[in-house]
Parts: sequence; structure tokens; C-alpha cells
Amino acid sequence: MKNTLVGLLTRLILIMVFLASCATDDGSLDTDIYLEIPDASLEAILIHKGIDTDGVLNKQMLKADANTIEALDLATLEYGAITDLSGIEGFVSLKKLVANQHNIEQIDLSFNELLDSVYLAGNNISSINVSNNTNLKLLDVSANKLVSIKGLTDLKKIKILNLSFNYLEAISLNNPLLEILHISNNDLTSLNITEAVSLKNLLLTTNKLNNLNIDSNINLETLLVSDNQLKSINLIENSSLTHLYITSNLLTNLDVSSNSNLIDLKVDRNPNLSCIKIDSNQDIPMVSLAAHQELNVFCN
Repeated sequence: MKNTLVGLLTRLILIMVFLASCATDDGSLDTDIYLEIPDASLEAILIHKGIDTDGVLNKQMLKADANTIEALDLATLEYGAITDLSGIEGFVSLKKLVANQHNIEQIDLSFNELLDSVYLAGNNISSINVSNNTNLKLLDVSANKLVSIKGLTDLKKIKILNLSFNYLEAISLNNPLLEILHISNNDLTSLNITEAVSLKNLLLTTNKLNNLNIDSNINLETLLVSDNQLKSINLIENSSLTHLYITSNLLTNLDVSSNSNLIDLKVDRNPNLSCIKIDSNQDIPMVSLAAHQELNVFCN
């Protein structure tokens, strides 16, 4: 009986020591040792993946558990939708973050300087600052509520950027390695991509653009710019172009005679465009025209 009582007292003392170690003297979390994880869904995923090693939903985890993780995939709703990614700042070795299809409204990635791939599609983020994430090669923040994004000009290594299905009105890019840019279904009235000289794939459908300068984008292969307000576009410098979708605009003229590699052309639903100029030796395998339109070597 005496031994049992001593054993119980010993366990009680150990528990009290452990609980005391979790907090400072004023009862707050010891941030030198622990990360605060206020979102229960996030912590549940971290526990399930064996990252939060105490295995208890207690709104905290050891910093030591987080600071060596290089890839974190949170793309599951099994434990409910994440609304708060607080605590992500402790994952200082993180290179890849996947957190698509949650209810995240704000995110701070300023401490995650090693990130090279970020997937945050399908959340409720209205603004994001990536100025500290200069190692990013891929950023997908499509299908959010973005009205602003800061730090894009600092992403000199970025190759793939997806900003589609947001509320952006103006974008200026000077990212020399950028190859794929998707900004469909926004409110764009202004786009400057003159410094994005490596661009190969450009998706701009369903915006409000009335002007588009792609003279310096000589590597461009795919241009999808349907459902805008373009009256004209200069394609003379874009000899690598293979796919051009420019339906539902306000075009009055279009010259593709310099685009000898063009294999797919869609120009219907341009009511003021009747003649599309081509070269005499040019053959475009796939063409979508309206009844009043024609391809011709001679256009007035």
C-alpha cells in the first residue's frame, strides 16, 4: 500500500513538472520551446502526420518538432478546414507547403525563407506578402480573394505563378525566369510583363484588358486572352506562338502572318473582325472562325 502511494505521488510530481515546463512563470507559453498552434484542425493534421509528437490537442507543439520539416502537405479536410496557419513561422526549414481548399484568410510566410513551392489555392486570402520568399519557384494562390500581392518583384527565381480567380486589377512583373503565368478571371485592366522575357504560357482569359504588350515576350508559345476588351494586338515578335485564343474581344484587325508556328487559332466572337491576315505559305491546322470571318493574305 505504501509503495503504491509513493508511486502515485511520484507520477503526480512528474506531471506537475511537465505542466510547469510548458509555461513561463506568468502562465504564458514558453516561446523558446513551444510554438502556438491555435487552429485545432491544423494541429490535428500535424499530430496525424507524426509531426506534433506530444499527440495531444493542446494548441502547442515543440519547436524542435517543426524546425527540421522540409515538406508539409495539409491538403485534407478529414479534420476540418483550417482557418489559421499561425505556427507556420516555426517551420523554418520548410521548402514545400501545400494548404489548398481550406478557409485561410491570412498567412505570414516571412519566416519561411527557404520555401520554393507554395500551394494555397481555394482559400479566402485577400492579401499576401512574399517579399521574404526569394527562393520561390512556384506559387499558386488561385481561387482566393486577393486584391493585392506584395513582393512579386523580389521573386527572381519564380517559374510558375498562378493568380487566377481573384480580384486583382493591376500586375507588373519583372521576373526573368517566369515561364508560366496564369491570371484568368480577375479584374485586370493593366498588365506589365515586358521584363518576363522567359514567358512561354500566358493565361489571361476573362479580365478587362484593353491593351496588351507582348513585344518582349519572344518565347511565348501559348497565349489565351479570350473574354477581354482588346481592339488590337501586335504579334510580330512572337514567332514561337503555337496557340492563340482571342475570342470574345473587340478586335478590328488581326495579323498572324509572322506566327509561322501557329497550330491552333480561335478568333470567333469578335463582331468587328472580318479578316485575319496570314502568310501565303501559312497553314494553321485548327482554326475557329465566326461565319463572317476569313483567313486571307490580303486584308484591308
